[in-house]
Amino acid sequence: MAVGLLLIILMFAMDKGNEAEHYHAGTRAWSNVFVGAFFFTALALAAAFFLGLQYAAEAGWATTVKRVIEAVTAYLKWGLSFMLLLFILGQLHVHHIYHWMADGIATPGHENYDDVIANKIGYFGIFWWIRTILYMIGWYWFTMKLCKNSEEADKLDIDVNNSYHWKNVKLGAWFMVLFAVTSSTSSWDWLMSIDTHWFSTLYGWYIFSGMWISAIIAITVLVIWLKKLGYLEFVTESTIHDLGKWMFAISFLWTYLYFSQFMLIWYADIPEEVIYFQTRWESYKALMWTVFFINFAFPMIMLMSRDSKRNFFFLMFIATIIFVGHYLDLIMCVMPGTVGHAWTGLSWMELGPLFFFLGLFIYVVLTALAKKPLMVKNHPYLQESLHHST
Repeated sequence: MAVGLLLIILMFAMDKGNEAEHYHAGTRAWSNVFVGAFFFTALALAAAFFLGLQYAAEAGWATTVKRVIEAVTAYLKWGLSFMLLLFILGQLHVHHIYHWMADGIATPGHENYDDVIANKIGYFGIFWWIRTILYMIGWYWFTMKLCKNSEEADKLDIDVNNSYHWKNVKLGAWFMVLFAVTSSTSSWDWLMSIDTHWFSTLYGWYIFSGMWISAIIAITVLVIWLKKLGYLEFVTESTIHDLGKWMFAISFLWTYLYFSQFMLIWYADIPEEVIYFQTRWESYKALMWTVFFINFAFPMIMLMSRDSKRNFFFLMFIATIIFVGHYLDLIMCVMPGTVGHAWTGLSWMELGPLFFFLGLFIYVVLTALAKKPLMVKNHPYLQESLHHST
């Protein structure tokens, strides 16, 4: 984390901008900080979604790793705090990630006037801020309540009616409803609005699939690491195998949405939509192909067999590479809309925020893990999970 912070300071000192390419000094640095902040926030949020999904579906197989999932969600309040700070700094014009936040953007005659954004300005402005605050409050409240009820169930000697579990089943179901809507709309608000002239209804699902697989990878790596250290000896090989299957399956979901979005825009051939991929094709081609190969072809080939998902070392190795692939995918989502054609390729500048937020994420998650027993109590499906076999 200290190395990351040092690289971030150095990155801001070195990023002088490029007037010829029409981007401000510090824009790449701020964009990299935004990528790191969003990636780990989205990862923690997706873990909260996965936790709620287990309750809503009344699934028992992952009960023995529930404490790990809850620990990953502990980062959510940190991530949301960083995101809120970045949004406030953007509104104060400290950075220029969101073009629609510029002064006079909807004022005819102003030097910053943009008629396309002016027609959409009702969706942004104060309405954007209201949505953002509601997302953060809603996500945090549901996550906090799910974890709190789980903790309260542990304090009882015997929960005869499984009352806390059934409270979480209802909470999980309502959280799925909230998440189904807000995961898409927040992706439009926080990421897609960077390319304000462009719109895709598939975008929210595409971002969701990327954050979901990143969360599954973080959970899988933590479970394997803790099991290797002897802390999760009760987790069966089949449970880890199932986490590997989720990793494999969501890689295909991500690929389906990634390709569908490209295919629909290419087939429609509408200039204001094509521009999104044109920028990436002209200045980010190597990154596009790298992301596609790592996030699709690599897991398809390497995780196809049953044995590959039961070899812990191999699974951790593949998971780490896919994790990096989805971080690169987020860089490709953000940079073309902020730095544009001034992009000079991946460099040490991308490492600072990655190291800093990864270090903070690991610290928060491990601290949360140390505060609770790793084995849950009074869960009606605990025996099913302890004897889970596939």
